[in-house]
Amino acid sequence: YVTSDLATDVTINVGEVKFYLHKFPLLSKSSRLRKLVLKASEECCDEINMVDFPGGPKAFEICAKFCYGMTVTLNAYNVVAACCAAEYLEMTEDVDRGNLIFKIEVFLNSSIFRSWKDSIIVLQTTKSVQPWSENLKIVGRCIDSIASKTSLDPAKITWSYTYNRKLSVSDKTAGDGMKFREKIVSVPKDWWVEDICELDIDLYKRVMTAVKSKGRMDGVAICEALKTYAVRWLPDSVDTLDSDVHSWRNKLLVETIVCLLPSDRGVGCSCSFLLNLLKVAILVGVDNSAKEDLLKRISLKLYEASVKDLLIPARPPQTTLYDTEMVLSIVKRYMMLSHDLDVAKNEMGCTDLVLGHGSLLSVGKLIDEYLEEIARDPNLSLASFIDLSQSVPEFARPVHDGLYKAIDAYLKEHLSLTKVERKKLCSLMDVKKLTMDASMHAAQNERLPLRVVVQVLFFEQVRSVAGVQPLRDTSHSTTNTDEESEKTAAEDCNSLEKQMSRIKIKEDAFQEKCELAKQSSKNSKSGIQLLPSRSRRMFDKLWGFGKGHADNRSSETSASSQSPTSMVPGDTKSSGSSSRNRRHSIS
Repeated sequence: YVTSDLATDVTINVGEVKFYLHKFPLLSKSSRLRKLVLKASEECCDEINMVDFPGGPKAFEICAKFCYGMTVTLNAYNVVAACCAAEYLEMTEDVDRGNLIFKIEVFLNSSIFRSWKDSIIVLQTTKSVQPWSENLKIVGRCIDSIASKTSLDPAKITWSYTYNRKLSVSDKTAGDGMKFREKIVSVPKDWWVEDICELDIDLYKRVMTAVKSKGRMDGVAICEALKTYAVRWLPDSVDTLDSDVHSWRNKLLVETIVCLLPSDRGVGCSCSFLLNLLKVAILVGVDNSAKEDLLKRISLKLYEASVKDLLIPARPPQTTLYDTEMVLSIVKRYMMLSHDLDVAKNEMGCTDLVLGHGSLLSVGKLIDEYLEEIARDPNLSLASFIDLSQSVPEFARPVHDGLYKAIDAYLKEHLSLTKVERKKLCSLMDVKKLTMDASMHAAQNERLPLRVVVQVLFFEQVRSVAGVQPLRDTSHSTTNTDEESEKTAAEDCNSLEKQMSRIKIKEDAFQEKCELAKQSSKNSKSGIQLLPSRSRRMFDKLWGFGKGHADNRSSETSASSQSPTSMVPGDTKSSGSSSRNRRHSIS
């Protein structure tokens, strides 16, 4: 109702609300109402029904008050609905000068689109008045306003953002001008990411697309924005992710985030974020194209990943705890990409490698740690373990301590392995590349085949005789740059080659001395002291052990002459606990 001495002469129904109004104020401002009133008069009807009125009764009330000359308060929450309602009622300048559409346009340009927060609020309210807000280009103008502000120099940001940290110039005096300047400069480049997280996924996608199209935002800031949005809207619980209620929404969310990832796959997003996104993508069942895009990006940055990142839960019909096939696919992609880059570098004569030798060493260490983690899975097959281990080239694994730990963990969990399987598993490891600590542990490890233990003892003795420094495990260094890593790796490789060369020479000489020692021991118990006392005792016991059981040689001690342990006489072992006890006493 309108408070007036005059009786109302028209009733307008908007939704479930009846407005009892007067014709004259309305007809002086609205062209559409003129037509509707005229039509109602011809039909001898006092009521006008407005179906699907944009903005509903509240928006119509704003327009009606304006027609009566009452004060109308516009803000970011009601301006879109009022604008659509005014357009519906055709309150244009042709009807009356200074009409509502003109007033709203001035308000939008002078206030809303100049404000960071208000632009976001207005964009959120446009969804309730679709398609009117879209047709009137309010949505597009809001998006352009937001995208333009994100591209500004952070030093020029003076409005409130995130937690309403206001930086008002008018409240500052000349005395604290320097402090104000320092505060502005400290504004981070990604200051805008949290504010736009409140947008629905479809509007968020359009805003981020506009931000990227400006070409002024780097990949790091874009990825930070996508990560913040994912954390804001993706549930933490696996059950919630997989539930039917939110399945479609979560799938759309993940596919949208993948679609918005920076085009430059080599920079920006961290490998940890990409792998976590892949885990969610697998759970919600996104399209293969989205998963393929993620796999390509992850393979570029695999050297940044951690073991925790690679623990991708397996899905039926897989019986293992983790999806090792997916990780194997990622590693193969990485190695293929690394090879292609090397070829391109050689062809173009370029010395700048995106994936340098240091990165390959990081991947080698990562896979060894991952193998140690998944080795505790009782359902992990030996073939899967071997395939994943062999996916890393030899030069990416200069030290085999990590691989030894993984093999030991697998042997500990899978006690039912046959001798052939244990031998095949241990053949992945090169005992010459074990550090002193790992060699000492392996020499006392009863889970290893006797042949491997003898190999460890033999090469430790060869090192001792040759006076070679033990291998250094440089895999724990995390502060080196790629260049430093490459330099260190090159030095280690050169050192290793020299050591192996010296070992080979000493090995040949040592073999001859061992043969002489064996012959001499048959003729004289005193023998010739060719070895230091500690190592000589080890080999004397091995030889003595072999003499007593020469008829019980196992398949493990009948390998080809190329094996280092075949150079040691009496490389045999007995069955049962006797061999294990004697091996323990040797160590």
